[in-house]
Amino acid sequence: MATLEFEQARACVLDRVRPLGKVEEIPLEQAAGRVLAEDVFYDRDYPTADRSVRDGFAVRSTDLPGTFTVIGEVRAGDLFHGEFGPGQAVEIMTGATVPAGADQIVMVEHTTSANGSMTTDRQPKPLEFINRRGCEAKAGATAAHAGTRLDYAGIAQLAAVGKATVKVYTKPKVAILATGDEIVAVTDTPHDFQIRNSNSYSVAAQVARAGGEPLILPVAKDTLESTRAMIQQGLAADLLLLTGGVSAGKYDLVETVLAEYGAEFFFDRVRIQPGQPLVFGQARGKFFFGLPGNPGSTMLTFELFARAAMELLGGQSESKLVIAEAKLAGDFHHKPGLTRFLPAQLSEDGRTVTHLPWQGSSDIPAIARANAYLIVRPEKEYYQAGEPIQVLIK
Repeated sequence: MATLEFEQARACVLDRVRPLGKVEEIPLEQAAGRVLAEDVFYDRDYPTADRSVRDGFAVRSTDLPGTFTVIGEVRAGDLFHGEFGPGQAVEIMTGATVPAGADQIVMVEHTTSANGSMTTDRQPKPLEFINRRGCEAKAGATAAHAGTRLDYAGIAQLAAVGKATVKVYTKPKVAILATGDEIVAVTDTPHDFQIRNSNSYSVAAQVARAGGEPLILPVAKDTLESTRAMIQQGLAADLLLLTGGVSAGKYDLVETVLAEYGAEFFFDRVRIQPGQPLVFGQARGKFFFGLPGNPGSTMLTFELFARAAMELLGGQSESKLVIAEAKLAGDFHHKPGLTRFLPAQLSEDGRTVTHLPWQGSSDIPAIARANAYLIVRPEKEYYQAGEPIQVLIK
């Protein structure tokens, strides 16, 4: 099996995973966060007529500046039915259809009105404060592409074109399997040599956030029999995520059992920290990840790799990491050779970032305090305060 650099491992996941292709039709009000399974088209021009983008007066630009006779008004949702001629103005509200013959809107703040007339010193600017018909979108153009995850703006767009129901990809069912004799239930009081099962719950939260349907399996004990039984259950889902049992220890049995199920392993180590012992493969037609067992490694490797697989299985046309650049608040150095993702605090304005001290990938409190990860390149040993550095948004 292969040990890959970070970019190689992520490319491996992106190149191999394809959508499950299962589709359902749901009401629009239930579609937020779902992935479109159909292209949606504009049913008409947007806007459907020339519209005012200000409260004011519709005039002919060739008449400006001057005094105008106000011959009526038009509100949003109404039309002006009168004749429009030289030296005349129509009071108009934001969003209203511009009367035929007018080609400029004068904002009400730039006018004075008295006795049925309006005076302004504004100069001619044809089409000022007018959105022309079809300037936003043309009838028949694509409003939303299949493979797009719907946010609130996407929902607004579908509502605007009359989509009361929409075809979406079904959520991938993701089995989550923690392994290890040291793991006990969240409700238990652990001995000093035991830990509560935080991994299953953190991964379930990440799965749900990425649009999947999490299924937490019972913990697999460090025996072949228990590991076999749980992996068999996990392979019934669309994606299997295992935590722990993928290092080189005597009781790290995950890869052995997966091999019994005919697994093809694409890589089993990535040159990153935390999270080097990371397995990605396919067995019985299902993709799986063997995520390292330390909580920090589990959470990070999900975000870097398993999230991408989930999003692609769920129909997204692409999966991207949210990476920004900020200036380091203090000097930083590390031993080169690995791409490191270290807990950090990105300032509210996004301009500076501070590395948070931590005790390694078991340090859940430090990770919980972080809102980002520093991305420390493998070839660069020293960073100075004020130097730009890439940041993975948490």
